[in-house]
Amino acid sequence: MSARADDPLAALRVRASALGFTEPFIADLSDFGDVAGQRLGEFVQQGRHGSMAWMAKTLDRRQHPHALWPEARSAIVLGMNYGPETDPMVTLDQTDRATISVYARGRDYHDVMKGRLKELAGLLARDTGEDVKVFVDTAPLMEKPLAAAAGLGWQGKHTNLLSRDYGNWLFIGTILTMATLTPTEPESDHCGSCTACLVACPTDAFPAPYQLDARRCISYLTIEHAGPVAVELREKMGNRIYGCDDCLAVCPWNKFAVAGQEIKLAAREDLNAPMLAELASLGADGFRKRFSGSPIKRIGWTRFLRNVLYAIGNSQRQSLAAIAEKHTHSDVFEVRDAAEWACSRLKAPN
Repeated sequence: MSARADDPLAALRVRASALGFTEPFIADLSDFGDVAGQRLGEFVQQGRHGSMAWMAKTLDRRQHPHALWPEARSAIVLGMNYGPETDPMVTLDQTDRATISVYARGRDYHDVMKGRLKELAGLLARDTGEDVKVFVDTAPLMEKPLAAAAGLGWQGKHTNLLSRDYGNWLFIGTILTMATLTPTEPESDHCGSCTACLVACPTDAFPAPYQLDARRCISYLTIEHAGPVAVELREKMGNRIYGCDDCLAVCPWNKFAVAGQEIKLAAREDLNAPMLAELASLGADGFRKRFSGSPIKRIGWTRFLRNVLYAIGNSQRQSLAAIAEKHTHSDVFEVRDAAEWACSRLKAPN
């Protein structure tokens, strides 16, 4: 029997390492239970998905991989480390600067991972003779539960994937295949009695351990939520203008994490702690140019400026009042509203 027949993932394993991925983990889709789908259904039924209508629309297809591809037999899950070199919470006290989520300080991970996963999927298709499909966080597939079932990590009390080797800092890529592969062991939960992530959340977005109410999550508010943010949550956003890493950054398992080595995911120096005054003055064209190739570009100038104005309002920097005042005449309500709020916080005329 050939080595390829002995291990149909042999070539994939070698190439995955060269491309910056973790070793491949495998889930048998016939054993993938309904618990994750039930939890997702409850999440949507309780309205905790907020304005993300696509979650309700794709709920049936999202609850199990077979709803997306009935013929799929196995899922190969790989991670890509994007661990930060420094504490991502350091900038929270630099109130004249912006804090951007670690994952968005470099190039868009979808662009980095998709082509490499397709290459690996091609090797798998060649060596098994079965069809494959590739996913990177863009299809109705529950990648975190799949990753946990395959053994890449476990879903912590903050609902994010957590690894003993990489802490909280893993992007997930998934290859579904019609091949029947030997599954790897699922990872057990190692959170224990720790509640650090729950306590750290600035907006109390966790109703209970392992439960998230996206409507209070700063990542949701700054990225997914259109229109004005509820006034009672704006102050809690601080200077976070895109995403929030607090619940990830405080996890004790990060002591085993190492900085990511993928150069294309490395933080751009101009995104580590950019000045709020500069960001508020970019203009739509400047925004598109500044964030070309970044996931931040997807939220658009209007929502981005809204977030920056909230941060200015929280800055306690009177010197920023004039910048906020310039936007009180915007034709866009959410921008004008954010600017007026910032001015009122800084006691500036508007």
